[in-house]
Amino acid sequence: MKHYLTTILLLFPLMMQAQYKSQVWCPDNGDGTFTNPVINADYSDPDVCVGASGEDFYLTASSFNCIPGLPILHSKDLVNWKIVNYAVKALPPLERYNVPQHGNGVWAPSIRYNQYNQTYYIYWGDPDLGVFVTTAKDPEDEWTEPQCVIAGKGMIDTTPLWDEDGKCYLVNGWANSRCQFNSVLTVREMSADGMKQIGNPVIVFDGNGTEDRTAEGPKFYKRDGWYWIMCPAGGVPIGHQLAMRSKSPFGPYESKRVLAMGNTNVNGPHQGGWVHLKSGEDWFLHFQDKEAYGRVVWLEPVEWKDNWPVMGEKAKNYCGQPVLKYKKPNVGKTYPIENPVESDEFNSIQLGKQWQWHANYQQTFGMPTPYGYMRVFCHKQSEDYKNMWEAGNLLLQKTPADNFTATAKIRLSAKDEGQYGGITVFGMDYQALVLKRVGDEFQLQQITCKNADKGKPEEVKTLATLKATEKDKVDYQPAIHCDAYLRLKVSYLGGKNADGTNKHEASVEFAWSKDGKKYENVGDKFTMRQGKWIGAKIGIMAAEPAGKKVRGWVDVDWFRVTK
Repeated sequence: MKHYLTTILLLFPLMMQAQYKSQVWCPDNGDGTFTNPVINADYSDPDVCVGASGEDFYLTASSFNCIPGLPILHSKDLVNWKIVNYAVKALPPLERYNVPQHGNGVWAPSIRYNQYNQTYYIYWGDPDLGVFVTTAKDPEDEWTEPQCVIAGKGMIDTTPLWDEDGKCYLVNGWANSRCQFNSVLTVREMSADGMKQIGNPVIVFDGNGTEDRTAEGPKFYKRDGWYWIMCPAGGVPIGHQLAMRSKSPFGPYESKRVLAMGNTNVNGPHQGGWVHLKSGEDWFLHFQDKEAYGRVVWLEPVEWKDNWPVMGEKAKNYCGQPVLKYKKPNVGKTYPIENPVESDEFNSIQLGKQWQWHANYQQTFGMPTPYGYMRVFCHKQSEDYKNMWEAGNLLLQKTPADNFTATAKIRLSAKDEGQYGGITVFGMDYQALVLKRVGDEFQLQQITCKNADKGKPEEVKTLATLKATEKDKVDYQPAIHCDAYLRLKVSYLGGKNADGTNKHEASVEFAWSKDGKKYENVGDKFTMRQGKWIGAKIGIMAAEPAGKKVRGWVDVDWFRVTK
């Protein structure tokens, strides 16, 4: 493991100010144009707002059970984005979210700046518990503890609107899985501070029995005296974007389809946020569902026709289609290229913002150090262990591109038999390449699990037997250690679905090295699969059998994402 002088550590905050440029996906072409998607990672159900200055843009997205939750991304031009914060450190109630709750938690949040009290708000629906909110004076600073403002099942996809008279209204969708109806949008009045409802919900849109079924994900706006609800409809994989307008927040609303796949192969372009620039331009950020890769973020120009927002290009009857390459938004100047961070040298005592756990953080999951590595402790498996779907200590990040390589230098410190750790691509199917202690030696193993969400067992394949690289000199709680470089390579497979859209499948191949120079491909190839409402994720896995053994761990020297 690398050790750094105190002076280097003191300089690290200055080093972190440099812009990160990805090797595997950068949407800014450097010539005044951009290529979609602007964020080629799983920021599902994105929403965006203009900051207090009018020159900053803040984006958040669904985070479900992943913690820290509610990522905050910042941009100056809607093309170059940086992860700057998370709004939620732990989801309430703790007894529920201290263990993995795959697919539950934060659904389709909205972020808004309330100019009346100079405060940022994020609302979201927990489909099992109700509508929650957190606030901050600065999106990059501390956010308040989540507060439930409307208790109840089924309310999702919530967005507030503060009117010119200071009144607050909230629009939301409904989850059929919780309340046995959907495809309707409702509006209710809230208190002026947005912290409690003072009116009952009113159905303002009903897509049942129409091509606009599965209407959900609404976003609320006001423009030139008109109230606007922007929402997706038609289903996630192949749906479209609606815009609806009224002279009253409670309707009646008239609607038009304003964005669809058109002649492209960009499936289901919808659900996102509309922003108005100081230059007078309008833009719309939305997602595309790329299956195993998750829901990635696209940017579309917006033109107004007969007081309707036409999104994308090549419009027919007010409905545009996604742009693949386009001129960048006019924000008055050119900003440096910057992408969400992926690689990590683990040189900070703060966990990198690309990483999330799969439950509310607990100290036994792992900890950063000032010595240039991150320690991930072994998950203590349950007595009836089936697979790692039960583990909260998975240290994972989103896939950053269609094709990429991720390599980690690790050391497994095994206090006892059966402790293991390594690199993984994790979803409802997952695969991992790990080092495992067997006696006083180690085995290089490939762990594969199909249908982990259904409790199916793992399959383990032994690939090599390795000698320990080091043993503890002191015989108290003796441990042996093994160092290795572990790698996974994700490759886009291509192909077409029956409806003509791209099939977003990927192949994963693992490799390892003793010295970090010569890598050997090992094990079977694996087809990447998404998680519960999220894309597959990559990162570090560590576990050990149930019992009262002294816990082992993996020290991760670095994790690098390259071509």
